Amino acid sequence: MKENLERKSKLMAARLRKLIGKKCIAMPGTFNAATARLIEQVGFEAVYVSGAGLSNATAGVPDIGLLSRVEVTALAGYVAAAVGIPALADADTGFDGPGETVERFTRAGLAGMQIEDQVSAKRCGHLAGKKLVSAAVMTARIVSASEGRGRGNFVIVARTDARSVEGFDSAVKRARKYLDAGADVIFPEALETEDEFAEFARRIRAPLLANMTEFGKSPLLDLGWLGRMGYRLAIFPQTAFRVAMKAQEIALRDLRKFGTQKGILKRMQTRQELYQLLQYNPAVGIWKGTKP
Repeated sequence: MKENLERKSKLMAARLRKLIGKKCIAMPGTFNAATARLIEQVGFEAVYVSGAGLSNATAGVPDIGLLSRVEVTALAGYVAAAVGIPALADADTGFDGPGETVERFTRAGLAGMQIEDQVSAKRCGHLAGKKLVSAAVMTARIVSASEGRGRGNFVIVARTDARSVEGFDSAVKRARKYLDAGADVIFPEALETEDEFAEFARRIRAPLLANMTEFGKSPLLDLGWLGRMGYRLAIFPQTAFRVAMKAQEIALRDLRKFGTQKGILKRMQTRQELYQLLQYNPAVGIWKGTKP
Protein backbone atom coordinates (compact mmCIF):
# COMPACT_ATOMS: atom_id res chain seq x y z
CA MET A 1 0.00 0.00 0.00
CA LYS A 2 2.80 2.43 0.84
CA GLU A 3 4.37 1.73 -2.56
CA ASN A 4 1.06 2.52 -4.24
CA LEU A 5 0.76 5.79 -2.34
CA GLU A 6 4.30 6.76 -3.26
CA ARG A 7 3.53 6.16 -6.94
CA LYS A 8 0.36 8.17 -6.49
CA SER A 9 2.39 11.02 -5.01
CA LYS A 10 4.55 11.17 -8.11
CA LEU A 11 1.53 11.13 -10.44
CA MET A 12 -0.32 13.77 -8.41
CA ALA A 13 2.77 15.99 -8.18
CA ALA A 14 3.16 15.88 -11.95
CA ARG A 15 -0.53 16.74 -12.35
CA LEU A 16 -0.25 19.63 -9.90
CA ARG A 17 2.69 21.05 -11.86
CA LYS A 18 0.59 20.97 -15.03
CA LEU A 19 -2.28 22.71 -13.27
CA ILE A 20 0.05 25.44 -12.02
CA GLY A 21 1.01 26.24 -15.59
CA LYS A 22 -2.57 26.76 -16.84
CA LYS A 23 -4.46 29.36 -14.84
CA CYS A 24 -5.28 30.23 -11.25
CA ILE A 25 -6.46 26.98 -9.66
CA ALA A 26 -8.79 27.09 -6.66
CA MET A 27 -7.75 24.79 -3.83
CA PRO A 28 -10.39 24.63 -1.10
CA GLY A 29 -9.00 23.69 2.27
CA THR A 30 -9.94 20.45 3.93
CA PHE A 31 -9.68 19.27 7.51
CA ASN A 32 -10.51 15.61 6.88
CA ALA A 33 -10.82 13.04 4.11
CA ALA A 34 -14.61 13.20 3.84
CA THR A 35 -14.51 16.93 3.12
CA ALA A 36 -11.75 16.29 0.60
CA ARG A 37 -14.06 13.85 -1.18
CA LEU A 38 -16.73 16.56 -1.34
CA ILE A 39 -14.22 19.00 -2.79
CA GLU A 40 -13.39 16.51 -5.51
CA GLN A 41 -17.03 15.55 -6.05
CA VAL A 42 -18.14 19.10 -6.86
CA GLY A 43 -15.39 19.48 -9.45
CA PHE A 44 -12.31 21.12 -7.94
CA GLU A 45 -9.02 20.06 -9.48
CA ALA A 46 -6.87 20.09 -6.34
CA VAL A 47 -7.22 20.25 -2.56
CA TYR A 48 -5.31 22.03 0.18
CA VAL A 49 -4.76 20.25 3.51
CA SER A 50 -5.07 23.15 5.92
CA GLY A 51 -2.79 23.20 8.93
CA ALA A 52 -5.28 25.38 10.75
CA GLY A 53 -8.07 23.02 9.76
CA LEU A 54 -6.25 19.95 11.08
CA SER A 55 -5.38 21.72 14.33
CA ASN A 56 -8.82 23.24 14.90
CA ALA A 57 -11.04 20.39 13.74
CA THR A 58 -9.04 17.31 14.69
CA ALA A 59 -7.33 18.34 17.91
CA GLY A 60 -9.44 21.32 18.95
CA VAL A 61 -6.36 23.51 19.34
CA PRO A 62 -5.24 26.79 17.71
CA ASP A 63 -2.96 26.92 14.69
CA ILE A 64 0.31 27.41 16.53
CA GLY A 65 2.26 24.33 15.46
CA LEU A 66 1.03 21.93 18.13
CA LEU A 67 0.55 18.88 15.88
CA SER A 68 3.59 16.71 15.27
CA ARG A 69 4.95 15.62 11.91
CA VAL A 70 3.67 12.10 12.60
CA GLU A 71 0.16 13.40 13.24
CA VAL A 72 0.09 15.74 10.24
CA THR A 73 1.48 13.07 7.93
CA ALA A 74 -1.18 10.58 9.04
CA LEU A 75 -4.06 13.04 8.75
CA ALA A 76 -2.90 14.47 5.42
CA GLY A 77 -2.29 10.93 4.19
CA TYR A 78 -5.95 10.05 4.79
CA VAL A 79 -6.85 12.95 2.50
CA ALA A 80 -4.40 11.96 -0.22
CA ALA A 81 -5.60 8.35 -0.19
CA ALA A 82 -9.28 9.35 -0.37
CA VAL A 83 -9.18 11.48 -3.51
CA GLY A 84 -7.96 11.31 -7.09
CA ILE A 85 -6.82 14.93 -7.26
CA PRO A 86 -3.53 16.46 -6.04
CA ALA A 87 -3.32 17.29 -2.35
CA LEU A 88 -0.99 20.05 -1.14
CA ALA A 89 -0.33 19.97 2.61
CA ASP A 90 0.63 22.69 5.07
CA ALA A 91 3.86 21.63 6.79
CA ASP A 92 4.25 24.77 8.93
CA THR A 93 8.00 25.34 9.39
CA GLY A 94 8.96 21.90 8.06
CA PHE A 95 9.11 20.17 11.45
CA ASP A 96 12.48 18.66 12.41
CA GLY A 97 13.99 18.57 8.94
CA PRO A 98 11.99 19.53 5.83
CA GLY A 99 13.78 16.89 3.77
CA GLU A 100 12.49 14.12 6.00
CA THR A 101 9.03 15.71 5.91
CA VAL A 102 9.04 15.62 2.09
CA GLU A 103 10.00 11.94 2.16
CA ARG A 104 7.21 11.11 4.60
CA PHE A 105 4.65 13.18 2.71
CA THR A 106 5.66 11.44 -0.51
CA ARG A 107 5.15 8.03 1.06
CA ALA A 108 1.71 9.24 2.21
CA GLY A 109 0.63 10.13 -1.35
CA LEU A 110 0.79 13.92 -1.17
CA ALA A 111 1.65 16.04 -4.21
CA GLY A 112 3.42 18.87 -2.42
CA MET A 113 3.83 20.86 0.75
CA GLN A 114 4.05 24.40 2.00
CA ILE A 115 6.75 25.57 4.41
CA GLU A 116 7.08 29.01 5.96
CA ASP A 117 9.70 31.36 7.36
CA GLN A 118 8.31 31.82 10.84
CA VAL A 119 10.03 30.55 13.96
CA SER A 120 8.92 27.09 15.06
CA ALA A 121 6.43 28.43 17.60
CA LYS A 122 4.47 29.78 14.63
CA ARG A 123 1.28 31.83 14.60
CA CYS A 124 -1.61 32.15 12.18
CA GLY A 125 -0.41 34.26 9.26
CA HIS A 126 -3.12 36.88 9.78
CA LEU A 127 -2.41 37.55 13.46
CA ALA A 128 -0.05 40.06 14.98
CA GLY A 129 3.07 39.06 16.88
CA LYS A 130 4.68 36.80 14.28
CA LYS A 131 8.44 36.25 14.37
CA LEU A 132 10.59 35.22 11.43
CA VAL A 133 13.74 33.21 11.04
CA SER A 134 16.47 34.75 8.90
CA ALA A 135 16.30 34.38 5.13
CA ALA A 136 19.36 32.13 5.39
CA VAL A 137 17.58 29.74 7.76
CA MET A 138 14.54 29.62 5.48
CA THR A 139 16.63 28.98 2.38
CA ALA A 140 18.25 26.10 4.26
CA ARG A 141 14.77 24.69 4.90
CA ILE A 142 14.00 24.91 1.19
CA VAL A 143 17.30 23.28 0.22
CA SER A 144 16.58 20.47 2.66
CA ALA A 145 13.10 20.00 1.18
CA SER A 146 14.56 19.97 -2.35
CA GLU A 147 17.06 17.31 -1.34
CA GLY A 148 14.25 15.26 0.18
CA ARG A 149 12.36 15.05 -3.09
CA GLY A 150 15.43 14.11 -5.12
CA ARG A 151 14.54 14.04 -8.79
CA GLY A 152 10.82 13.78 -8.13
CA ASN A 153 8.08 16.25 -9.03
CA PHE A 154 6.99 16.93 -5.44
CA VAL A 155 5.96 20.60 -5.31
CA ILE A 156 7.58 22.89 -2.74
CA VAL A 157 5.68 26.05 -1.84
CA ALA A 158 7.67 28.65 0.10
CA ARG A 159 5.58 30.98 2.23
CA THR A 160 6.93 34.26 3.54
CA ASP A 161 5.27 36.12 6.39
CA ALA A 162 7.61 39.08 5.95
CA ARG A 163 4.92 41.54 4.80
CA SER A 164 3.51 41.79 8.32
CA VAL A 165 6.85 41.75 10.12
CA GLU A 166 9.52 43.41 7.97
CA GLY A 167 7.45 45.09 5.26
CA PHE A 168 6.48 44.54 1.64
CA ASP A 169 9.94 45.06 0.14
CA SER A 170 11.41 42.46 2.48
CA ALA A 171 8.78 39.96 1.36
CA VAL A 172 9.86 40.52 -2.24
CA LYS A 173 13.56 40.14 -1.41
CA ARG A 174 12.95 36.97 0.57
CA ALA A 175 10.82 35.52 -2.23
CA ARG A 176 13.67 35.92 -4.71
CA LYS A 177 16.06 34.12 -2.37
CA TYR A 178 13.56 31.33 -1.83
CA LEU A 179 13.19 30.80 -5.57
CA ASP A 180 16.96 30.63 -5.94
CA ALA A 181 17.03 28.01 -3.18
CA GLY A 182 14.68 25.72 -5.11
CA ALA A 183 11.09 26.70 -4.27
CA ASP A 184 8.57 26.00 -7.03
CA VAL A 185 5.86 28.40 -5.84
CA ILE A 186 5.96 31.53 -3.68
CA PHE A 187 3.22 32.23 -1.14
CA PRO A 188 3.24 35.85 0.08
CA GLU A 189 1.15 35.68 3.23
CA ALA A 190 -1.12 38.47 4.49
CA LEU A 191 -0.80 41.00 1.68
CA GLU A 192 -3.16 43.79 2.62
CA THR A 193 -4.54 45.37 -0.58
CA GLU A 194 -5.37 44.51 -4.16
CA ASP A 195 -2.51 46.76 -5.24
CA GLU A 196 -0.08 44.78 -3.10
CA PHE A 197 -1.15 41.53 -4.74
CA ALA A 198 -0.66 43.10 -8.17
CA GLU A 199 2.70 44.68 -7.28
CA PHE A 200 4.05 41.47 -5.79
CA ALA A 201 3.17 39.62 -9.00
CA ARG A 202 4.90 42.30 -11.08
CA ARG A 203 8.08 41.98 -9.04
CA ILE A 204 8.15 38.20 -8.66
CA ARG A 205 7.93 36.44 -12.02
CA ALA A 206 7.22 32.95 -10.77
CA PRO A 207 4.18 30.82 -9.88
CA LEU A 208 2.44 32.48 -6.95
CA LEU A 209 -0.08 31.28 -4.38
CA ALA A 210 -2.74 33.59 -2.92
CA ASN A 211 -4.36 32.91 0.43
CA MET A 212 -8.04 33.88 0.25
CA THR A 213 -8.83 33.20 3.88
CA GLU A 214 -11.82 34.94 5.40
CA PHE A 215 -11.69 37.54 8.19
CA GLY A 216 -7.98 38.17 7.71
CA LYS A 217 -5.77 40.97 6.45
CA SER A 218 -6.14 40.22 2.74
CA PRO A 219 -9.00 41.27 0.46
CA LEU A 220 -11.07 38.46 -1.04
CA LEU A 221 -10.12 38.49 -4.73
CA ASP A 222 -11.68 36.37 -7.46
CA LEU A 223 -9.83 33.71 -9.42
CA GLY A 224 -10.05 35.53 -12.73
CA TRP A 225 -8.31 38.64 -11.42
CA LEU A 226 -5.67 36.60 -9.58
CA GLY A 227 -4.96 34.59 -12.71
CA ARG A 228 -4.52 37.70 -14.83
CA MET A 229 -2.04 39.05 -12.29
CA GLY A 230 0.05 35.86 -12.41
CA TYR A 231 -1.19 33.87 -9.42
CA ARG A 232 -1.47 30.17 -10.20
CA LEU A 233 -2.91 28.79 -6.97
CA ALA A 234 -5.53 30.23 -4.61
CA ILE A 235 -6.22 28.48 -1.33
CA PHE A 236 -9.41 28.79 0.70
CA PRO A 237 -8.05 27.09 3.83
CA GLN A 238 -10.93 27.45 6.29
CA THR A 239 -13.99 28.14 4.10
CA ALA A 240 -15.50 24.66 4.42
CA PHE A 241 -14.57 24.41 8.10
CA ARG A 242 -16.17 27.75 9.00
CA VAL A 243 -19.38 26.96 7.13
CA ALA A 244 -19.56 23.50 8.70
CA MET A 245 -18.99 24.83 12.21
CA LYS A 246 -21.72 27.45 11.89
CA ALA A 247 -24.15 24.91 10.43
CA GLN A 248 -23.42 22.49 13.27
CA GLU A 249 -23.91 25.20 15.86
CA ILE A 250 -27.32 26.11 14.43
CA ALA A 251 -28.39 22.46 14.24
CA LEU A 252 -27.25 21.70 17.79
CA ARG A 253 -29.10 24.74 19.15
CA ASP A 254 -32.25 23.51 17.41
CA LEU A 255 -31.78 20.04 18.86
CA ARG A 256 -31.29 21.42 22.36
CA LYS A 257 -34.28 23.73 22.02
CA PHE A 258 -36.81 21.29 20.52
CA GLY A 259 -35.51 17.93 21.74
CA THR A 260 -35.70 16.38 18.28
CA GLN A 261 -33.85 16.63 14.98
CA LYS A 262 -37.00 16.33 12.85
CA GLY A 263 -36.94 20.01 11.94
CA ILE A 264 -33.42 19.91 10.52
CA LEU A 265 -33.53 16.71 8.47
CA LYS A 266 -33.72 18.64 5.19
CA ARG A 267 -30.45 20.37 6.04
CA MET A 268 -28.64 17.06 6.52
CA GLN A 269 -26.64 14.91 4.14
CA THR A 270 -28.66 11.71 3.80
CA ARG A 271 -27.34 8.26 4.58
CA GLN A 272 -27.41 7.39 0.87
CA GLU A 273 -25.53 10.58 -0.06
CA LEU A 274 -22.86 9.73 2.50
CA TYR A 275 -22.48 6.18 1.19
CA GLN A 276 -22.16 7.48 -2.36
CA LEU A 277 -19.47 9.90 -1.25
CA LEU A 278 -17.61 7.07 0.52
CA GLN A 279 -18.01 4.75 -2.50
CA TYR A 280 -19.74 2.18 -0.34
CA ASN A 281 -22.56 -0.14 -1.44
CA PRO A 282 -24.28 -1.30 1.79
CA ALA A 283 -26.57 -3.72 -0.02
CA VAL A 284 -23.66 -6.01 -0.94
CA GLY A 285 -21.10 -4.72 1.56
CA ILE A 286 -18.66 -3.60 -1.12
CA TRP A 287 -16.37 -0.64 -0.65
CA LYS A 288 -14.52 0.70 -3.71
CA GLY A 289 -12.10 2.95 -1.90
CA THR A 290 -8.41 2.62 -1.05
CA LYS A 291 -7.22 2.02 2.49
CA PRO A 292 -4.55 4.61 3.47
